[in-house]
Amino acid sequence: MNPRAVWAIYRFEMARTWRTMMQSIVSPVISTSLYFVVFGAAIGARMGQVDGVGYGSFIVPGLIMLSILSESVSNASFGIYMPKWSGTIFELLSAPVSYIEVLLGYVGAAATKSVMLGILILVTARLCVPYHIAHPLWMVAFLILTAVTFSLFGFIIGLWAESFEQLQIVPLMILTPLTFLGGAFYSIGMLPPLWQKITLFNPVVYLISGFRWSFFGVADVNVTTSTAAILGFLALCVVVVSWIFRTGYKLKS
Repeated sequence: MNPRAVWAIYRFEMARTWRTMMQSIVSPVISTSLYFVVFGAAIGARMGQVDGVGYGSFIVPGLIMLSILSESVSNASFGIYMPKWSGTIFELLSAPVSYIEVLLGYVGAAATKSVMLGILILVTARLCVPYHIAHPLWMVAFLILTAVTFSLFGFIIGLWAESFEQLQIVPLMILTPLTFLGGAFYSIGMLPPLWQKITLFNPVVYLISGFRWSFFGVADVNVTTSTAAILGFLALCVVVVSWIFRTGYKLKS
């Protein structure tokens, strides 16, 4: 293990965040705050409770998860795609650095940004709607685990993509719709029985359900199942990344 190499990659990626503060941090926080104002304070005040929780509070975990998923994928995919696009990835491949160290640097930086963003949104939500956290340690665990998992997923997308347009395909065409249909704004128990069963095939349901349980102690899916789903997806991403670096697939595009 070469900690200096990991730290160099991590510091470089974090420096890019501070240079693009408006785009990386401020813009997502403002966008999510608008959801809290419209759905939480305005519409939520006129709606009843969902699973015994006020609607404005109920959507807090879903909105945080929506931001974390999209930003984790976006930050990690862009971070590794730029060296491919500019040609500097050959310097990385020829350096005495293992793929594990590269992974720790890029994914660690992307996950750190996402966790920071999640905490900022959590603080901002307090200004708009009241909420409590029933299981704070579980909340932190779900936050970090989700950020790491989807940063790793974004890293894979960045290796796979051959253009800037392809970087946006999965986040915009797949991830965002799955998040909106995964219970970010509602409980799947409100759906007809058939659609409840269909929704269980959406992997994002397990993320949002587990994260919401950490806040309010209520969930659409058993928390053990949610944790297993996240860990399973994390393990799959690790296997895929390991295969990519061992075979060199897409690294020299």
